[in-house]
Amino acid sequence: MGYSRAVRVGNTVHVAGTTAVDENGQVVGRGDAYAQTAYAIKTIEKALHSAGAGLKNVVRTRMFVVNIADWEKIGKAHGEAFSKIRPAATMVEVQRLISPELLVEVEADAVISDD
Repeated sequence: MGYSRAVRVGNTVHVAGTTAVDENGQVVGRGDAYAQTAYAIKTIEKALHSAGAGLKNVVRTRMFVVNIADWEKIGKAHGEAFSKIRPAATMVEVQRLISPELLVEVEADAVISDD
């Protein structure tokens, strides 16, 4: 499709919408919004590391969910990764994602400080 998982511009890293799809193209955590969110965040963490950042540098996340009733499960996974970091976060319900098996897509923006 011609995109990058993460793009670093100066001290800022932008991570594209990330879902629970493994390296073989298989959906991880079918039917489980918590598992899909946790997997997406782990994928984001790997992308951040490849760009010289980490979860600790995340300042903003966006979560696109197909069923807003899953907000607590999604929020739990997000909180486990970001409870001490506390980025600005947005969660919105969308009609659908690229595959009907996907329940959540997560984006992240990070800023690498000089410290």
